[in-house]
Amino acid sequence: MKFPGKSIACDQWLGVLDELNVGAFMVDVGRRIVALNLSAQALLGIREHEAIGRDCRDVFLGVPCLAHCPFRHSDPRPGAEPVIPITGENEETHLVTRLSAPVYDTRRRVVGCLTILQDHSPIADLVNRIHYEERSLKLILDNLDVGVFTVDRGGVITFFNAAAEKISGYSRRDVLGRSGGAIFDGEGSSEWGLLKETIAGGASRSGIKSRIITPAGVPVPVRATFFPLCNEKGIVIGGLATFSDLTLVHQLDQAIQDRYTFHDMVGKSAQMQRVFENVQVVARTDATVLIEGPTGTGKDFLAKVIHSASRRSAKPLVKVNCAAIPDSLLESEMFGYMRGAFTGAQKDKPGRFQEADGGTIFLDEIGDLPLALQAKLLRVIEEKVFFPLGATHTAQVDVRIISASNQGLERLVAQKRFREDLFYRLNVFRIELPSLKERPSDLPLLIGHILRRLSASRGMASPQISENAMQVLLNYPYPGNIRELENILEHALILCRENTLRRKHLPDYLRRPRAGAGRAAGIPEAARLPERGRILAALQRCDWNRGRAAAVLNMDRTTLWRKMKRYQLAP
Repeated sequence: MKFPGKSIACDQWLGVLDELNVGAFMVDVGRRIVALNLSAQALLGIREHEAIGRDCRDVFLGVPCLAHCPFRHSDPRPGAEPVIPITGENEETHLVTRLSAPVYDTRRRVVGCLTILQDHSPIADLVNRIHYEERSLKLILDNLDVGVFTVDRGGVITFFNAAAEKISGYSRRDVLGRSGGAIFDGEGSSEWGLLKETIAGGASRSGIKSRIITPAGVPVPVRATFFPLCNEKGIVIGGLATFSDLTLVHQLDQAIQDRYTFHDMVGKSAQMQRVFENVQVVARTDATVLIEGPTGTGKDFLAKVIHSASRRSAKPLVKVNCAAIPDSLLESEMFGYMRGAFTGAQKDKPGRFQEADGGTIFLDEIGDLPLALQAKLLRVIEEKVFFPLGATHTAQVDVRIISASNQGLERLVAQKRFREDLFYRLNVFRIELPSLKERPSDLPLLIGHILRRLSASRGMASPQISENAMQVLLNYPYPGNIRELENILEHALILCRENTLRRKHLPDYLRRPRAGAGRAAGIPEAARLPERGRILAALQRCDWNRGRAAAVLNMDRTTLWRKMKRYQLAP
């Protein structure tokens, strides 16, 4: 290039950079601007005629003169600056990386300086960072099933492909120009630290099990690989990360091992945050835990999380549904029996407490435990011993007890249907799970989390949700709580054959709610009655069909049958 003044080569170079949406300007040895391309004019909010011939320090007041300036250093060489904010046209703020390089004449004398302003926009993507001529690479990367994003040396995201958008839930418009730490669990996350180490050291890292945090705060398990991104001269100019969604693998692993962690719990409401804090504290102890909350709020799941985080996690978690086992079998199921204890007892059989020895026993729906058996359970809690049926000697176990009820044990104690001394033994540490209508701020988070999980199990990408469908989902009261929400979304996914889940895919009763929907399905007056009255009203309304009545009451059919027997209800 020849100075002073613009040359044909200069115009060609600046034109090429314009095609790439890269701002550039040139100054001569006297620091006077001799060329300014259109992209730089747009970025800086200045026109060519306003800048040509003027000192660069007077013109670019909004661009800090911090680069390795060839006029300020005896050893001129290319230099780069961290990302800086620049206010351009229409008062828009751009995050820009500034690079400067000296311009030499034929005798290797510095005659000027070329400055490049790289705007982190959708066009300034991976293609521009690697080989400008290979524009087809962008189309290839956008059609991969693997998420790909790149960052510059400052850690700012410069490219984000379509799969990365689907897996992370972020739009590329939202993340380009932001720190890559936002995709992971913040700037202090180990994953983000590994990517920065990859850029600094130039060594790739693969097979990293990690997680991405969606805009809604949902953690997505991924397997990531980090590569240094080099230019044609082998100089590291940034980093490239690929990641694949492990949601399905994570679900299968959970199902096989039946192990869950705090990261599997979803909720950002104040009520749920208190639950999470309490669970993390109590899980590390051996304290007896009582979980209370309406049907479908996740009591069973919370018990699994507590056990998985406890020192007993290597031992069994044994669940006993006290409402699903007939009274005549409950004692033998829980405490076992000896050979000959009753007709048909041909060999010794250990009970659930013995199966849980060293681990945890989860007594679900404990409010349905018969009074006679409550006394025996009290002794197990107090003395850790019991008599199996037909035994002459006690059996000893070391178990942690977690119990759950949707009836409110204090109310059952007041009604003389539950032993007060047993209640106090179980109520060492109580966790109350709120109903879904008490935590409306968690609904979008739960909808996204459940959709991703259900979609992964079907081997499909999680669909977007239309605004109309989301309004319906957010305005429904969910008498069946999270369990009902899961059923609704599963129904919608079965019908949905497109990329967007729409209102028409939701169940009919959601789209055309009847009067009183969400309040015991049309029996609001029964909600004020005692339990026997509510059950009787539901049975009469459903023509004594136990299946429909159980659905109306949001309880299992077995539980309804036991309650009908207890309250002597018959058509």
